[in-house]
Amino acid sequence: MVLYGPELGRRATLGRGAVQIGRSSRNELPIDQESVSRHHARITTSQSKGYLIEDLGSTNGTYVNDEKLTKERHALKDGDQIRVGRSILKFMSGTNLEDNFHEEIYRLMTVDALTQVFNKRYFNEALEREYNRAHRYKRELSLVLLDIDHFKEVNDTSGHLAGDAILRQVAAEVKPRLREQDIFARVGGEEFAMLLPEIAHEGAVATGEKVRRIIEAATFTFEKISVKITVSVGVTSLDPRSRDPNSLYERADAALYEAKDKGRNCVQSG
Repeated sequence: MVLYGPELGRRATLGRGAVQIGRSSRNELPIDQESVSRHHARITTSQSKGYLIEDLGSTNGTYVNDEKLTKERHALKDGDQIRVGRSILKFMSGTNLEDNFHEEIYRLMTVDALTQVFNKRYFNEALEREYNRAHRYKRELSLVLLDIDHFKEVNDTSGHLAGDAILRQVAAEVKPRLREQDIFARVGGEEFAMLLPEIAHEGAVATGEKVRRIIEAATFTFEKISVKITVSVGVTSLDPRSRDPNSLYERADAALYEAKDKGRNCVQSG
């Protein structure tokens, strides 16, 4: 099933015959994308090992759970994620395939497949829910937006595959540092949001600064490429100026743009 990229949500049923993946329309699973080779990868079956995947000498390689395939065929297991170019596929097997497929479709509605954090749709619903809750019960609520600085330059110089890898790694750096009740989402191409229930403004600024320092100190890698990146951060909190959930987001967004105007790699509050 296609989790990320063109043909999102499409599924290809595997039988006993070979299934080839690539940019050519002659493939059983065609993926029309520049970073995908014409004949990129092939899935075959073995009586002893089940389904096997092999790379067909593709330009950008084939990855299973972020591990690049060698020349050997790799046995697939239920839940494996296969990355072909910028597309991500999920291998599903077992007795409840239909249930698993519908469950995965639901996940696609709430989770960004590339970074494995919540997507913008889920974030918008959570923002409205948490705003109404905080407003009704007079609770604290803060919102932090962060945007990767000069991300277009990363894509232009290192390629979109490297850019995708950096987005995944940024999410992996930030997510473990947040509380379970915090809502962390990708809300734009290189923009992330952190919704912090029960956190006052001072604590939200401290969280934004902590995340900024973590990203600044980390090294992000893709194959032989290593880059250092920074983020600009905008912070706001619920107060009498907040008319509705959108106004809270707009203030955080304005603070984010102020951080960019002041030279990037800094935290501004609004």
